Amino acid sequence: MNSSIAVILGSAFEKSIPEKLNLEMIDIQTGFGTQKLYKSKQENGRDLFVIFRHGLPHTILPNQINYRAQAAALKELNCGALLINSSVGVMDANLPLYKPMMVTDLLMPENRLPDGSTCTMFQKPSSDHGHLLIKDGLFSTELNQQILDLGGDEIYKSENSVVFVYAGGPRGKTPAENKMWAQLGGQVNSMTLAPEVVLANELEIPCAAVVVGHKYSVPGIENPQKQKIGDTLKQSRKATESLITKFLMSGKPVDFANQIYRF
Repeated sequence: MNSSIAVILGSAFEKSIPEKLNLEMIDIQTGFGTQKLYKSKQENGRDLFVIFRHGLPHTILPNQINYRAQAAALKELNCGALLINSSVGVMDANLPLYKPMMVTDLLMPENRLPDGSTCTMFQKPSSDHGHLLIKDGLFSTELNQQILDLGGDEIYKSENSVVFVYAGGPRGKTPAENKMWAQLGGQVNSMTLAPEVVLANELEIPCAAVVVGHKYSVPGIENPQKQKIGDTLKQSRKATESLITKFLMSGKPVDFANQIYRF
């Protein structure tokens, strides 16, 4: 089993991880470019890593993220559990704002990265390429349960799946698009997260995702108050940083339960 754990953090986070983690910036050279991460070694000997997907400070737009470099770096660092975070628009009026929710499935109709290329690590024929067979789910059942246990009452509990829609940026979504995705079964959306999950799974890295709604994105549903987006993102961070810190301090690697089918 792999030994390190990692998190990918979104727009709501700007160096808000506790100082006791003693994060140190490192650069990992990959075949897809250089990836910047932050590393900490715990008393149990396990390494943990943090990626700020938009950089520190926030300078990288969603369409400028080097998703393949992220995934390749995490594979190089022997990641055995990856928690991905995103602030999202909520398309289901029954879901709350500012409360962490576990994602259990996703809609990514075209399976493409922002540059238009197929969302895969397997761009050219090689001995290790293959088909990702989804047997357990893109979101690891075992890792999901671990995070639910860590989160306790912090996490929104629902018998229904929280289905994530990938709506690539950098522009916002139209009311018609939000309505369409809601009719297809989508419940939350953002401009990131899905490529990270797909690529990590291709590299046999178990994934989980915790999202926090910072606005309703459904025509006809009014948001409770008019706020600047920066303020809503701060509220999202406050709602989820405790859970993310618990995972960094106490999370454990899990077995990869999907399969890469190679001929």
